[in-house]
This record gives sequence, C-alpha cells and structure tokens, in this order.
Amino acid sequence: MRNILLPTDFSENAKNAIDYALEFFKNELCTFYVLNVQKASNYMTDDLMTAPANTSIHQSVLKGSKEQLNTLITELKNGILHENYTFHALTDYDIFTDAIKQAVKSKNIDLIVMGTNGATGAREVVFGSNTLNVIRKIDCPVLVIPQGYVFEGLKTILYTIDYNDHFTTENIEPLVDTLIKFKASLRILKIKEDETVTIAEFDDKKHLKDFFKDINHTFHSITNVPTALAINSFVQIMDVDMNAMFIQRETFLERFFSGSETSKISYGTRVPLLIMHN
Repeated sequence: MRNILLPTDFSENAKNAIDYALEFFKNELCTFYVLNVQKASNYMTDDLMTAPANTSIHQSVLKGSKEQLNTLITELKNGILHENYTFHALTDYDIFTDAIKQAVKSKNIDLIVMGTNGATGAREVVFGSNTLNVIRKIDCPVLVIPQGYVFEGLKTILYTIDYNDHFTTENIEPLVDTLIKFKASLRILKIKEDETVTIAEFDDKKHLKDFFKDINHTFHSITNVPTALAINSFVQIMDVDMNAMFIQRETFLERFFSGSETSKISYGTRVPLLIMHN
C-alpha cells in the first residue's frame, strides 16, 4: 500500500496535479491524503466574528476547508469507481511546510504530488513557491506536475545528474518503481562543466550500467550549458515524459532555476519532475 500526499489550494492547477496522480497510480492499492492548509492572513476579523460564540477561531477557519475537501473527495471517488483507492481529508491551520512535514511523518507518506502554481477565486496563491519550499525543506520524494500537464503514459524518463553529483542507489526507489511500473526507457543525462572524464565519473557510469542492466537505458552528456537550458532542451529533443533528479538542498536546485524569469518552479520544468533527496 502506498501513502500519497496531495496538497491542494482548490485551484484548477492543484486539481490537475491530483488527476495526474490518480492516473499515475492506476491499478495500485493507494491511500491518498488530500491536504488543505489555511493561514490566518487569509481571513478578516469580521469573518471570524460571524462564527457562533461556542466555536473556536481554529474551527471557524477550518470549517470551509473541510467542506471543500469533502466535496472534492466525493468528486474524486465518483471518477475512479473501479480503483483500489482510499481517500482521507486533512486540514491544517499552520505554516505550509510545517503542515506538510507533520503530515509526512504522521501518515507515513511515500510521495508528495503537487502542482506548480495556482489560484483560488480572485485571490492569487503562490502555489509554485509552496512547491519550491517543500522540495527544499521536506525530506520526502516530490512529484511536481506542471500547469495543465495531462497524464498520457510514461514511455521515456530522464534521469539528470549534476556535475557535482555522484550516482548512489540510496533513496532511488521512486525512480526504479516508476521505470518498472510503466516499462519505461531511461535516458541518463550528465551535466558537465567541460569534456574532462574523471575516474569518479568513469566509476559512476559503470555503476549505473550495472544497476540499470535490466532496464533499457542510454547515456548522454551536455557540456558548458546552463543547467535549466540543458534539461529543457533535452526534454524537447528526446520526447521525455518525466525528469527525475536528486537534489542537495541549495546546490543543483538553485542552478536548475537560475537564469529563469522567476524562482517559481513553474518556469523550471516542461514535464513532471520527480525530486529525490540524498
């Protein structure tokens, strides 16, 4: 049984990420925890004053969230009648990343699936920034779904290795599980500063070849090209359906998004992005 966390701000983009997750995990036994996090700044004092006298501020803030979650879950259940899915609604009144961290720990979450940005009604919600903060601060695999991206199967997966990184099998299960589930081909891309081949890089390639011996895979490298540009160009040229990578906090992640018009993750990926942590 897999435990999947689905954060939502009730935007179309968040719903799209949930739809992707439901398609992605078809024919598997899964428990989905649909989480909405509310902040005090979203509410005016007058809104809270209209609550009954015997109702706490916490209850007042979360009441609407719970109702929306229940409605959303009902819609999701009606759309996947023949799947072995279980849904649970989670509401919290906290800092977004703190709420995610608590849910990951208490519900033994295997994967977080999130959209990249979104909006609720007329109020803009920086969901892209929330996603970026989750990637940075939460030690749990994250699958990031670009705005409007629709699941159409997985034939080719890109595994990107930064020039400062070395291959390790630790915490690589999400990538391996995905490759096996969809019988996908693997493209291994090394981002390099120059054409020099070090002993460590040679050993990495041998290790990769041995580890993925039962999976159709090829090796590629791009030299002296900004990381984000290299990845996005490769994704388009090779018709990639997902990009997987490890991050080490403020290293690869920062370079991946450097040079973009904004730090929001929505500008950093054209295909679903599977983030794993060293």
